[in-house]
Amino acid sequence: MLIIADGKISDKEITSGDQMINIESINEAEFKVQIEELKLKDQKLLLMDCLAGLKKLNRTQQIRIIAWLCVVANADGFMDRAEWQLIYKIYHKELNLPLEEIFKVQKELSRLTLEKSSLISKLNTLL
Repeated sequence: MLIIADGKISDKEITSGDQMINIESINEAEFKVQIEELKLKDQKLLLMDCLAGLKKLNRTQQIRIIAWLCVVANADGFMDRAEWQLIYKIYHKELNLPLEEIFKVQKELSRLTLEKSSLISKLNTLL
């Protein structure tokens, strides 16, 4: 939902999502299958399902997920207004999470993705 919120899919956002899969140890094949299935789902229904799922998680998990949304949304160099509106609706209006805690986790996740990108670049250079 997030990467299409602004009507454009950025390669950098896709790459950032791939880094999230790696850092969070998510099964990549399973993730890709789920993404393809979710593309076919009505976006309003998808949002309702996502919110219901997020509300079942603990606060730490919710904050980490919102922080990842911010990392992915910023991957192309800026966060589009539509992306921010979606994130704001989720973290503030639906989950009532503190923005400062989200930013703290976002900063750490951004650092991890940069380190991972740097390591991959070095490995590619060596190969």
